[in-house]
Amino acid sequence: MIGASTNPERYAYKATVALQMHAHETIPVGIKEGEINGLKILLGKPEIKDVDTVTLYIGPKNQPEWYDYVIGLKPKRVIFNPGTENMEFENLLQKNNIEPLEACTLVLLSIGNY
Repeated sequence: MIGASTNPERYAYKATVALQMHAHETIPVGIKEGEINGLKILLGKPEIKDVDTVTLYIGPKNQPEWYDYVIGLKPKRVIFNPGTENMEFENLLQKNNIEPLEACTLVLLSIGNY
């Protein structure tokens, strides 16, 4: 999870809790310290191994600084949640054999397609 927030009204917060409820290992990464449902938000661009999915909750204008980091995590896919769609980043991911997926993490979880 990139773009984690401690605000319970934010979709990034709701998605983190939903991922936990569906028994998905979740690592929230953000720019402000805090916790979400007992998970500490990691700051900056921490080294994380064996990443399956990155779910984005940062807008397109703030994504370029994350391109190299996300590609370096070598996830199988990156979910572009509503409002985060970015064709430039999606094309870059495809060139690095990473599947970009324009979808909503909360919806995917609710219908069993995560």
